[in-house]
Amino acid sequence: MSNPVTVSSLKPQGACQLWLLLLSALFLGGCSSVYYKTMEKFGYEKRDILVDRVEDARDSQNDAQETFRSSLERFQSVVDTPDTELKDRYTEISDAYDDSKSSAEEVRNRIDKVEEVAEDLFDEWEDELDLYESASLRRNSEQQLDETRAQYSQLIRRMHEAEDRMEPVLQAFQDQVLYLKHNLNAQAIGSLENELVSIRQDVDELIRNMEQSIDESEAFIRRFREGG
Repeated sequence: MSNPVTVSSLKPQGACQLWLLLLSALFLGGCSSVYYKTMEKFGYEKRDILVDRVEDARDSQNDAQETFRSSLERFQSVVDTPDTELKDRYTEISDAYDDSKSSAEEVRNRIDKVEEVAEDLFDEWEDELDLYESASLRRNSEQQLDETRAQYSQLIRRMHEAEDRMEPVLQAFQDQVLYLKHNLNAQAIGSLENELVSIRQDVDELIRNMEQSIDESEAFIRRFREGG
């Protein structure tokens, strides 16, 4: 597969033209067909866009792993805090919750973008099977489509499993923030400490799910990079 043209590989004039075309697509209502046609003018097919979006989703999950780990540590630090510093610690864990929530939203958005282009790619691929004159080439392309769909199905399932694991952790973080907000005292800290045991287990499970999803993403990306 030939390497797609990217903004970084273009001369300044070409890069400017690309950005203008992309902005035009956005002003036309963000129509997917306009966006795809614009990208195709620069040798950037749906399969290339899909790989880029899978990479973005992988990166967002990597970032989310670090954010959730860091947030858990910030929540844990509250346990050893004197009463006189609880207000400052409350602000810290409130920020940790907000960071985790933003990170989770980024993961969800990236997964949505992967699904969007994947559906368009597979629909186009299936429609174009009818354009073949050669029966053998058609069968070969159909087999590749089936194999790619199967791998994609496994990938998106892993992504959604990791996505689903984020919600109970976010809810637990939110509960702790709300509880500490209204109970800035040592007794409240004791209650948080008990809950943290369960939250740590949820975070560990979330990290494992994300690692599996990231591994699936890497395998999917390698398949496409190798021209499979």
